[in-house]
Amino acid sequence: MTPLQFADAIAEIAPIVEMYEQRAGEGITYFELTTALAFAWFAERAVDVAVIETGLGGRLDASNAADAAVAVVTTIGLEHTEYLGTTIAEIAGEKLAILPAGAPLVTGRLPDDAVAVAARVAEAQGGPWIRLGTEVRIGDVEMDDGGWLVTVEGVYDTYPDVFLGLHGRHQVDNLVVAIAAVEALFGRPLDPAAVREAGASVRCPGRMEIVSRDPLVMVDGAHNAPGVDALVEALREEFAAQRWQIVFGAMTDKSIDLMLAALAPRAAGFHMVAADSERAMPSADLARLAGAAGHAPVFDAGSVATGVAAALATGEPVLVTGSIYVVGEARRALGLA
Repeated sequence: MTPLQFADAIAEIAPIVEMYEQRAGEGITYFELTTALAFAWFAERAVDVAVIETGLGGRLDASNAADAAVAVVTTIGLEHTEYLGTTIAEIAGEKLAILPAGAPLVTGRLPDDAVAVAARVAEAQGGPWIRLGTEVRIGDVEMDDGGWLVTVEGVYDTYPDVFLGLHGRHQVDNLVVAIAAVEALFGRPLDPAAVREAGASVRCPGRMEIVSRDPLVMVDGAHNAPGVDALVEALREEFAAQRWQIVFGAMTDKSIDLMLAALAPRAAGFHMVAADSERAMPSADLARLAGAAGHAPVFDAGSVATGVAAALATGEPVLVTGSIYVVGEARRALGLA
């Protein structure tokens, strides 16, 4: 969608938005607006398949206005607890509410408490439940040049020698879940050549993305504790010898202490930053939090651009993480966006 097309689409749905706001007596959120815009755009273009990601939770999310042909939940962690609940089971209940009656549910690796909820929801809704590790499996997998070579044991067929050009073993899970979701959508085996082509073509900016080799610079949008845990595990496996100058910024509603504790063993230094968002924790507060926990050395860099420059000046490998907002600003500072 070009900027002009975006503007035209906004103009098209504006009367409907105004009518709703007048009747409801309250304004809609930016996410609700863009979700409505996306639905209108997809309908106008008569898309065959739309992949729609929820914004927050599922049950009350604007995206849940659409009935899914297939519902996918990759994993569940403690996030947005002030809105979704304070336990894994409560959060799972909110997220799994995206499953319509009769539709297939595809899940990745879930905590035990979430598995129990998924089992109840899948049974109640009456559709098939396709689980990573049961109905679909990861076969042979080996680290390859800049990614992974995987045998995917799908719902209907096995797909050998699928190359995925992403860092992080957790992305192999995501690959298998995605293939299972497409199998569930069509209800039949897929063309193995198409699966291999799809795997090889995957690009995921901001997810363990190496934006420079000399010096080594990686940006990763891990923005919660489970995401950081996956990042750290991948760094341990694929970059075991590296210690990183970490440019870190996060939103105030995240488990920042857990995120920093996980990153600390991989850090040669922390450069604390605040993205241009009202939800961002001030860099000085981040620096105090990290310093009090003994994560040293810690620097209060202020802006993302300043933090990136300071980290690069050390001549050591640089990792930018903690927030998608931070990663976006870092990519711009590096001339990538």
